[in-house]
Amino acid sequence: MKQFEARLAWRRGAQPFLDQTYSRAHTWHFDGGLAIPASSSPLSVPLPMSDASAVDPEEALVAAASSCHMLFFLSLAAQRGFTVDSYDDDAIGEMDRDADGRIAMTRIRLRPAIVFGGETLPDAAALAALHHAAHERCYIANSLKTAIVVEER
Repeated sequence: MKQFEARLAWRRGAQPFLDQTYSRAHTWHFDGGLAIPASSSPLSVPLPMSDASAVDPEEALVAAASSCHMLFFLSLAAQRGFTVDSYDDDAIGEMDRDADGRIAMTRIRLRPAIVFGGETLPDAAALAALHHAAHERCYIANSLKTAIVVEER
């Protein structure tokens, strides 16, 4: 079994709490010393209680799904003899009510723009097969109930 850790730190300080006007800003700490400012989304908790400049959990979930898919895609492309020069994704997560009526991330749309180099380029079928295989192997996609859809740009 592999374990992955993250540490979260939030402090109230002198701000009020019981009236729900406290700041939702906090920090995510990762191995290697990286600290990322985090907060609730202003779409969920209005400003100034949220910090729009920080990463929110919803954005992080979308980024994790996008990153996981890309990492498997790159590996599979290399295994199949396709050289990838660049991979950019403008992923979008959609929040809505799920089948049980709860607010959930109901869909993540991955919208990669991929530039291939080298002599061997994938045709549409090979590209679709790479995306399908990457999705099947992606740990994040395998962990979520939400639909993750690839829309090539």
